[in-house]
Amino acid sequence: MDCRVVVEAAVPVFDVETEDEAIRIAISKTGEMLNPDLNYVEINMGERTSPSGEELPPAFIAADEALVALELEMTVFNVEREEHASRIARKEIGQLLENIPLEVIQVDVLEDEDGEESTETDGESSDSEQTDQTETTSASAADETGDADDEEILPEFEDLVE
Repeated sequence: MDCRVVVEAAVPVFDVETEDEAIRIAISKTGEMLNPDLNYVEINMGERTSPSGEELPPAFIAADEALVALELEMTVFNVEREEHASRIARKEIGQLLENIPLEVIQVDVLEDEDGEESTETDGESSDSEQTDQTETTSASAADETGDADDEEILPEFEDLVE
């Protein structure tokens, strides 16, 4: 199963005067820390609300220092459970963002190519996956023994050169 994980990060920014400046610097700072190792992580502004439900900007400024809420999104592949996906995302991002608190706020299971959610649990796989694995295994066994179909999928290099 594949999951899309959203992690909230509280990024400190120093010597700023406006919220927009703090947000731009926080996104840039986070991007520098994540790249090039985790360049597939999407960085977005976080959402904050007051206890009464009022929308607040993602940056809080006091004494020319800001704390900016950012949402970091990444896709985690081949996991067993949603909890497993959230642990992987926190570990991957947390290793590069030292001293920045992280909290997993959302885990979404991605749909397969067929439009169905993958539902593997405890090593069990669906019938179609077992069929695909059997076909792949039999095809690789046929290739190894030389009993594969006479048709070639790709032409030989020498045929392309001629």
